[in-house]
Amino acid sequence: MATRALVFAPKTARRGEVLEIRATVQHPMETGHRSDSAGGVLPRDILRRMECRWDGELVFAADLHAAVAANPLLAFPVVALASGTLSVSWTGDNGFAHTESVAISVA
Repeated sequence: MATRALVFAPKTARRGEVLEIRATVQHPMETGHRSDSAGGVLPRDILRRMECRWDGELVFAADLHAAVAANPLLAFPVVALASGTLSVSWTGDNGFAHTESVAISVA
């Protein structure tokens, strides 16, 4: 199954402006505590970390846990200092890794 992820960020900003970034990724966030229809335990499969980088510099990070809902949406502020690429990466159990990027022009 292909991963669907979205990063909502403005395409343009003024230098020093605080931007709200919203990022979501399609992921089941299975805790490893639920049973399937046959009575077996569904294996744990959660996102472990989300990182946001602006031209490679870490500007936000979150460690995620089993209590986070499926298809998590995170919103956080960043300060626009220079034009560049904002990259949001998610990593998780079972080798899950996905990155989405958006370009932001700062005037």
